[in-house]
Amino acid sequence: MRLTLFDLDHTLIPLDSDHAWGEFTVRLGWRDADEFRRANDGYYADYKAGTLDVHDYVRFATGAVRERGLPEGQRAHERFMAEVIRPAMTDAARALVRQHQAAGDTVLIVTATNAFVTRPIAQAFGVDHLIAIDLETDPSGQLTGAIVGVPSFREGKVARVEQWLADRGLRWSDLAHSTFYSDSMNDLPLLEKVDEPVATNPDERLATLAKERGWRILNLFE
Repeated sequence: MRLTLFDLDHTLIPLDSDHAWGEFTVRLGWRDADEFRRANDGYYADYKAGTLDVHDYVRFATGAVRERGLPEGQRAHERFMAEVIRPAMTDAARALVRQHQAAGDTVLIVTATNAFVTRPIAQAFGVDHLIAIDLETDPSGQLTGAIVGVPSFREGKVARVEQWLADRGLRWSDLAHSTFYSDSMNDLPLLEKVDEPVATNPDERLATLAKERGWRILNLFE
């Protein structure tokens, strides 16, 4: 197996899907704008700084859907895809995914954003395999705000990919080649694990590191 892994936010799409979904719920009137944006922007700053408490953030990020209920949340997400995500998907990003698929690679999106937000985005890219933060549901099928299993965040991305491989009877050493595209220093553990790390639309810290280590740098959104 040749394995190609993509981060999602600011890698395949030029925005943070979780942050954008939060802003979309404000537009819908589901959240007080000033209060929500103050908290949401604070969490985003923590993410960029590598200090995010992912469990606390997921409880916050799922609050609107938990209050409204999953069916209404899913209907709103269809609008979110049409109005926010699909217009932001670039031809260059779509082509890169298709290039790896056409070469016979197994393609995964590996994201620290939750599966409610990201599964439809992965499907829009034509990617069947998604590793995202899995959300707990209660007996009635509604979200609880808790995370199931290991969060796919920082070192957790390595653990989740290793579990995905193990479920298929594979280990890293069984792979013919592995590639990972990411924009963020948060993904350094997985970037260091693969055969070919690609700093994609990298933040300043990752761009500096990539130059020091001779990693390929790709800018999809220029």
